[in-house]
This record gives sequence, structure tokens and C-alpha cells, in this order.
Amino acid sequence: MLVLTRRVEEGIVIGDDVRVRVLEIKGHQVKLGIDAPRSTGVYREEIYRRIQEENRRAAQVPEHPGVLSSLWREWRNRGLPERKKP
Repeated sequence: MLVLTRRVEEGIVIGDDVRVRVLEIKGHQVKLGIDAPRSTGVYREEIYRRIQEENRRAAQVPEHPGVLSSLWREWRNRGLPERKKP
């Protein structure tokens, strides 16, 4: 891990288009300003970990393949909901 020391109003640059600036320091909290392209996800670490965990769970294949076919039958029997016209 790279460790840098910055003061208020100083910043760092990551790659060509991400800039992080220290805006304020209060006690044990640091307020950061981040400029990044919209295509670059910027998350608090705890939120990012939750998203990763949810993605892992969603990508898991059920242990019992019969579960998928029973879900498919149930969905097919219910029919598709009618779409509202714009």
C-alpha cells in the first residue's frame, strides 16, 4: 500500500482522470473531494464490499438444479405482467 501525507487543500492524482483532494480534517474524520469520470465507480469501502457480496450471491447457481425448473414453471404459470404503454 502506498502511504501519502497530504494537508488540507492538497490532493493526489490517480491515473489521468481521478483527482482526490483533502477538503477538511476534523478529529478522526477526513473530508475528501473526488473528481472522477462518471464511468468510474466511487464508493465508500463498506458499500463497495456489500455490492461485491450481493453480486457474488446473485451469480451463484443453486445447488439443486430442480429449483430453477420449479421457479421457471411457477413464473410461467403466473404469466407475464401487462406492460403499460408510454
